[in-house]
Amino acid sequence: MKEYKLKHKKINLNTLPKFGFIQNGGAYVYKTDILDGQFYVELTVSNGGKLFARVVEKEFDEEYTLHLVPDAVGQFVGAVRGAVAEILEKFEHKCCEKEIFKWNQTYAVIEYVKNTYQSDIEFLWEKFPDNAVFRRSDNKKWYGIIMTVPFKKLGVESDGDAEVVNLKAFPENITEIIDGKSVFAAYHMNKTHWYTIVLDGSVSNKDLFSHIDTSYILARGKNKQKREQN
Repeated sequence: MKEYKLKHKKINLNTLPKFGFIQNGGAYVYKTDILDGQFYVELTVSNGGKLFARVVEKEFDEEYTLHLVPDAVGQFVGAVRGAVAEILEKFEHKCCEKEIFKWNQTYAVIEYVKNTYQSDIEFLWEKFPDNAVFRRSDNKKWYGIIMTVPFKKLGVESDGDAEVVNLKAFPENITEIIDGKSVFAAYHMNKTHWYTIVLDGSVSNKDLFSHIDTSYILARGKNKQKREQN
């Protein structure tokens, strides 16, 4: 049985019964025949919200795995792959909803800038659908960038990805702000003027929002910063 990771999608458990899933303990299971009934595909949604799939050959009641081998070729293997892909695509369409970000503090940041500065996040890069920016409405300058980056890119020896926000600061304050635990030298930005905060809650919302306020002021430009600070 293989886990299928959903990119920027979240399973809506309320849709599963209508799709045909049957609850089994803490999980949901769905079965459907393929290839004229020679095989069936079984989808399982765990109680942790993960999706697993397997193909079973009915005659022998054994799992068929050749379609999972990248180098396996042939018309039959291709037909199995195509049937599984079609079912998974239908599942994503009927049972999943869009979820760009996963961390609660990321959504807290989005809500704060929307309510405080009337800034909606903008997704500017098709190749990076989980990267977004905040702009000031008056001069269109960025004052925040939300990104999803591997922890190791930040110098943290941990697997997986981190949701972060890049913010502006006075150059003389950057070194003081960075702690190497929750706040890092700017990822993919000018390290003299920007820094990176991991949005895992280790920096309190109060402090985080204060950093955002400073970044917003700095994006205004030198001539107007003092006016907004007063």
